[in-house]
Amino acid sequence: MSAINWIITVLALLVASWFVIDGTIALTKGDYVTPKSGEYAGQLGPWSKLVKAIGIEPRSTLMKSIFLVYGIIWISVIICYILKLNWSWMAMMILAIGSLWYLPFGTLLGIIQIILLIVFRK
Repeated sequence: MSAINWIITVLALLVASWFVIDGTIALTKGDYVTPKSGEYAGQLGPWSKLVKAIGIEPRSTLMKSIFLVYGIIWISVIICYILKLNWSWMAMMILAIGSLWYLPFGTLLGIIQIILLIVFRK
């Protein structure tokens, strides 16, 4: 696997694993990981406003489940990408695009992944 493919894989794994971790914590402990102190203590990131705008309560069981399932699916696709399955490039692209709503973390890493996937597609 090339260095670029490893970078794409690591970026995807960062976002996907965070979805799994945060979704699992939110479902088991009742809330997402949020700052414990300071100006933003207990607040969700900017992504929560986008989710709320489309009618999903950010702290609902539905949204927590979406986090977990999306992360699990993405990790599964990452494994397929590492194994160089033909369809995995497109799946990685779709999942990276799908992470753009997760401001700011998913948006930044998603944009980088999309650019690398397009520029270095073989």
